[in-house]
Amino acid sequence: MPGIAGIISRKPAAECEREVKIMTAMMRREKFHVSGTFAAPELGVFAGWVAHEHSFADGQVFQNETKDLALLFSGECFVADEIKASLRRGGHTFGGGADCLVHLYEEQGERLFAELNGLFSGLLIDWRQKKIFLFNDRYPMERIYWHETPDAFYFASEAKALLRILPQLRELDPDGVADLVAVNCVLGVRTLFRGIARLPGGACWTFAGGGCRRANYFSPSAWEALPKLPPEIYEAKLRETFLSIAPRYFGGEAKVGVALTGGLDTRMIMAARPPGNHNQVCYTFTGPRGRTLDDRVAVRVAAACGLEHHLLRLNPDFYATFAAQVDQTVYVTDGTFGLYGAHEIYFHRQARLLAPLRLTGNYGSEILRAITTFKPLGLAPEIYAAGFSGSVGAAVERWAAARGHPDTFAAFKEVPWNIFGSVAAGRSQVSFRTPYLDNELVALSYQCPASLKKSSLPTIRFVKSCSPALDRIPTDRGFVSDRSGLDIACRRIFAEVTFKFDYHYNAGLPRRLAVFNPVLRLFAARTGIAGLHKFLQYSLWLQRDLAPYLRERAAAAGAQAGRFWSVDFLKQMAENHISGRKNYSAEIHSVLTLEAVDRLLIRGLPRGLDLD
Repeated sequence: MPGIAGIISRKPAAECEREVKIMTAMMRREKFHVSGTFAAPELGVFAGWVAHEHSFADGQVFQNETKDLALLFSGECFVADEIKASLRRGGHTFGGGADCLVHLYEEQGERLFAELNGLFSGLLIDWRQKKIFLFNDRYPMERIYWHETPDAFYFASEAKALLRILPQLRELDPDGVADLVAVNCVLGVRTLFRGIARLPGGACWTFAGGGCRRANYFSPSAWEALPKLPPEIYEAKLRETFLSIAPRYFGGEAKVGVALTGGLDTRMIMAARPPGNHNQVCYTFTGPRGRTLDDRVAVRVAAACGLEHHLLRLNPDFYATFAAQVDQTVYVTDGTFGLYGAHEIYFHRQARLLAPLRLTGNYGSEILRAITTFKPLGLAPEIYAAGFSGSVGAAVERWAAARGHPDTFAAFKEVPWNIFGSVAAGRSQVSFRTPYLDNELVALSYQCPASLKKSSLPTIRFVKSCSPALDRIPTDRGFVSDRSGLDIACRRIFAEVTFKFDYHYNAGLPRRLAVFNPVLRLFAARTGIAGLHKFLQYSLWLQRDLAPYLRERAAAAGAQAGRFWSVDFLKQMAENHISGRKNYSAEIHSVLTLEAVDRLLIRGLPRGLDLD
């Protein structure tokens, strides 16, 4: 996956350079990944980078004209055209990627970091001041994992790069595991691996004179202090802001693939799409056959915009190679995405054939409408080994304590903690863009009045004001402008009822009601509701075609029984789910994901330090 890695140390240069090469090689896994290394031994810094070819971060290492500044960069950020023009007038020369940033630092110094807008991480080396800056975006969606020893500071965009050269870290952190099985992600700056932490959001850590100043250039408290706006002013400001930022996300020379759904978030993006730029294609992820409401609506939206549209399907080879798909997902994402995310890399491989950039509506619901799916999993209490259930309970308490300000929880906790895994998987194949984490838009979301905080009306009215053609196309949940009437009400009720039925058809009813699953699924299939909204049917797949996989991996998870899981529960889990007697969907996901983490990232990495 694209990223950066490095060592800041006074150890022998040859040793550090060898370790950096190994770390960099761990992150470069695709033919379209480009990479390199860079060293400044006199400052004790050794680093490497991986990027998608022809992306914003390709062409490294970035340096100024006098070669006394160097930048390694991952991700993307947006610099206004007028700022670039001003730099060129000042005599700076650069291309269209991250190379302009090193020149901005020349002009602005450390003030630069707070001005950056995008999802990124970077290492900036300043020979003039004899300083090294390690920084990331404010959310942070470009992760930096780190570990410190008495003689070195190690960092990398992927935890496995650290695990590869520091085998003493190959041990699961019990609190990290407790977080994962309690709320489906690891909270805060903790990780699944003992001794490895993550850089907090908005960090700018400065290394100089043998020490490290750990500072942040941004805190969400700055936005929490913003005043709420009256509804009319907020909606006007939302329209102005979104129309202003949208061109950034369609811009550049690379072809943009718009990941269309039937929902409001991609509709808003398409309504704000700037005219005259047709270097775009649309696609929608879908199942092996049939057409969901997402598919049907997305086709109409693309047609209304005059854009080509493709349905990217789960073909038979996905099921035939399912075990490998799961392992790849867990490995690439360092365990932040697991069993039920096995489709993500598969789909994005297809997406890359259409466009190297993915523009998505991800996080619109969380940022603009306070919709959350971040809650405790509530696994069956009998799943836990003696003593571990208390750790899981403590993890739920940590999650509750982290809630705080709702906007901060959404943008700086739910998105980068709970939804990061899907981005990490997809980003291994394509560059990722979403306007819903633009600094200007997220700041504005803090000013949304309470009366509109959970309302879809501002988005619906935005679409209506910008694109009457898109306004006339109902969403997958039955939204159509802000009109009312019996037909609109019936459409909404139908969408909501069928959505709930389809969800339970795919995921199954809760454990206590699992006995009624056959009846519900027969009803959904006979009425045509099955597959109307959802095409990912992991719970059903594991009962049917993937039952042999479930039995095999559940047996392998027995190696963790007694530490995290109950031996008796693991013996019965697979058969109870396959038979339909119980719905253990969530339990299976946790057990099999953690089994893969242990097998691939703890026990499976090479022990030697020679390049493979």
